Amino acid sequence: MASTSARKNEGLGRRDVIKRSAALGLITVPTMSFLSACASSDSSDDDTVKKGKTSAKNPLGVNDTAGLDVVIFNGGFGEQYAIDAEKEYTKAFPKAKVKHSATQKIQSQLQPRFNGGTPPDLIDNSGAEQMDMGVLVGKKQLLDLTPLMDAPSFDDPSKKVRDTLRPGVLEMGQFDGDRVWIMYYAYTVYGVWYSQTALEGLDAQYPENWDDMLALCAKAKKKGIAGWTYAGKYPYYLPFSLYPFIAKIGGREVLDKIDNLEPNAWKDPAVKAAFEAYYELQQKGYILKGTAGLTHIQSQTEWTKGKALFLPNGSWVENEAAPTTPKDFKMMVAAPSGLDSSDKLPFGTIWASGGEPFIIPAKAKNPEGGMEQLRIMLSEASSKNFTKQVKSLSAFNGGTDGLTLSTAMQSGVDALKKAGDNVVNPRMQDWYVKLQKEQIGAGLGEMMAGRLTPAEAIKKIQAYADAAAKDQSIKHYKHQ
Repeated sequence: MASTSARKNEGLGRRDVIKRSAALGLITVPTMSFLSACASSDSSDDDTVKKGKTSAKNPLGVNDTAGLDVVIFNGGFGEQYAIDAEKEYTKAFPKAKVKHSATQKIQSQLQPRFNGGTPPDLIDNSGAEQMDMGVLVGKKQLLDLTPLMDAPSFDDPSKKVRDTLRPGVLEMGQFDGDRVWIMYYAYTVYGVWYSQTALEGLDAQYPENWDDMLALCAKAKKKGIAGWTYAGKYPYYLPFSLYPFIAKIGGREVLDKIDNLEPNAWKDPAVKAAFEAYYELQQKGYILKGTAGLTHIQSQTEWTKGKALFLPNGSWVENEAAPTTPKDFKMMVAAPSGLDSSDKLPFGTIWASGGEPFIIPAKAKNPEGGMEQLRIMLSEASSKNFTKQVKSLSAFNGGTDGLTLSTAMQSGVDALKKAGDNVVNPRMQDWYVKLQKEQIGAGLGEMMAGRLTPAEAIKKIQAYADAAAKDQSIKHYKHQ
């Protein structure tokens, strides 16, 4: 998301007629422990394996006898796609032993290994216990992946790996210049997820503006169906639809200012309008009762049971919610509804970007092996396997030819086509993980539970952002 000059957001229309109550008090939102720093090992021993000979078949110079240690986040995408790619690694290097492990507790299990100087060779750094990537980059704990980006691609040696990636994926891995620190393997479409079957049951279409959204929620409520639900225990899911909603109202530069931790960024009129619109869902009883206490899995289950129409989420939800999704559900995703005709960007403005971040620690024993495993994963065959297994696009720009796409995947492809150039890519969640997940998420959660008004939530979140901007112990990033 390129930085643009700021514009005043005048005439936002409907925000002036939204009513809100002056609810007071706080709720307790569970917080998570995040990696605040990774201490370097005191050991002076260099355990890095010797680099192998480079060749056309081994462009990165992998040591063909060295072991490879891979840790995968076992979440919405599971781990089988990685295991399958590791089999290809073993075929290429039959003398190398691949150690594979999967967990949902990335930070808890791996921080001690970082601190001790014995991290894995490749990590899928995702989930609720994701390690703070901004901190990892700032503390020089990650390997520069530029050699991987400049290596010949797996399928076509005439193309570099970087030339096979979907738009924006390479830039997602850059924090402070041209060097690439993270390889985002999935290509995620964030937005408002719904069941086309449920909308058809209400003789309704997806609402393109907020008046229509409220009217549909009112209609659903009369039928005993809530308008929305979300991961109340992890309210950082809310920005998946809220951030592009803010951009649609006030322009993408509003999100740039938020990412840049600029003074008063959260006090922008577009933020106020978006917060008040979401708050109205709460005030009018359009949020599923008990949502504030639900995990992401529980909220998805309530949604697939037909208890709520809309769910802010990412494209991993199809695979993650598969066990409870009825065959006739017709899962779909759409860009956020607009506010009104004064919005700066058209309907269709959506957040889509790289997801499922893979990293190689700077102190990895076999860094070439870690990069080669990623090169294999970015082949057409591995990409197709990923898409078939988990029903999500990969970072490889292709890999869907000959595949029959589900309604959810096809709607994601259609949403990207409709968005055109109006795809936003807020960086808060990977530049400042603690701020995004613990603090901004908590403020939004309190507001959506009716314990803070929009004005109070904005004040609280702005204070968090200001504190982060002044905190000299963390590295700060800006849109270039």
